Amino acid sequence: MTQQSPAPSPRSGRDCAPPLVYVVDDDVSYLRSISRLLQASGFEVVIHNSAAEFLSELRPEMTGCVITDLMMPGMNGIDLQEALCAADSSLPVIFLTGQGDIPTSVQAMRGGAEDFLTKNAPKEDLFAAVNKALAHNAEERARRARLDALRRPFALLTDREREVLRHVLQGQLNKQIAADLGIHERTVKLHRTNLTTKLGVHSVAELTRMVQEAGVTL
Repeated sequence: MTQQSPAPSPRSGRDCAPPLVYVVDDDVSYLRSISRLLQASGFEVVIHNSAAEFLSELRPEMTGCVITDLMMPGMNGIDLQEALCAADSSLPVIFLTGQGDIPTSVQAMRGGAEDFLTKNAPKEDLFAAVNKALAHNAEERARRARLDALRRPFALLTDREREVLRHVLQGQLNKQIAADLGIHERTVKLHRTNLTTKLGVHSVAELTRMVQEAGVTL
């Protein structure tokens, strides 16, 4: 069962869509209850009654957070968390359970869980956890967008330009690079000009910092 609750009326002064919260639980009555609770607080909710169902609809562009029951038949909450990690999803996970214990809580938090609450926790605690998870998701998406922007220009480099870049980062002079690659020094200068133009940098220091920040492998 997949169900998206109707979007609430826009709040005054808000131009963006309400946060999107995915709730995964095999208890249908609880799904409906938490959906109404979150919707009343201004969140848009999509519910799933199994982890497998949710994962079948997982897309890289999905934003928001996941609230999942810990104990479910088949794939449980920890399995779901591990699957999201394997898929490199940016969606934070909040665990809700009626029978959580300390070892499981520690395992979940070590796996990157945003929070671990019991199902009877005060609604204020739930809302605080959701808001924190959504804020972290926004930060992570911004970080990934910046990383993608940094890495994109490197795809424009030719194989030879990447070779020259590796030597430049090692602090070699044009004459040394030319000797190592068996090409003319003027050709090295041309490649250096091309790669700095494509990457939008003006010095070796900028180039080094950009490579480090982008985390690219040359």
